[in-house]
Amino acid sequence: MLPFISFEWVSDTVHFVFHGALWYALSVLGMGMTYCIVKAAYDTIKGKAGDHH
Repeated sequence: MLPFISFEWVSDTVHFVFHGALWYALSVLGMGMTYCIVKAAYDTIKGKAGDHH
């Protein structure tokens, strides 16, 4: 649960480390996927087709 929603949330070092790593990993994945989607849309609009066989 999120600390500002759940009152039974206990703040300790393990929770901070785990949630920090979780949000870092999700942020990296989200930024990578966003980059790929935006680049694919841009290439599609500009008509840059890849050289696929």
